[in-house]
Amino acid sequence: MAWPDSDRGVFAISVAADLAGLHPQTLRIYEREGLVQPERSDGGTRRYSGADVERLRLIAALTTSGLNLAGVKRVLALETELAEMRATIDRLGAQVEDQREQLRERRSRRAR
Repeated sequence: MAWPDSDRGVFAISVAADLAGLHPQTLRIYEREGLVQPERSDGGTRRYSGADVERLRLIAALTTSGLNLAGVKRVLALETELAEMRATIDRLGAQVEDQREQLRERRSRRAR
């Protein structure tokens, strides 16, 4: 689901729990375990973003499939690492393409 303003904490714990299909206490456990870090209001109230709700849904799906919280942490860490590697590959690919274009331009100038 595409969330408008997906990184801004707007949902109270009860709403986020309902959207994720979980009990609010489960969200507190996930936070305590470091699986999700909701924003806090000035008064200390948890505020979950759309991205947080998606993460909670993923965690729920992983635990439903049989993973314990340690396994979920590892999967999430690997997904983060994979995303970083993909970003690096994209950046390096763009650099290679820039170098190829510069080489083509140099060859073209020499051929004239």
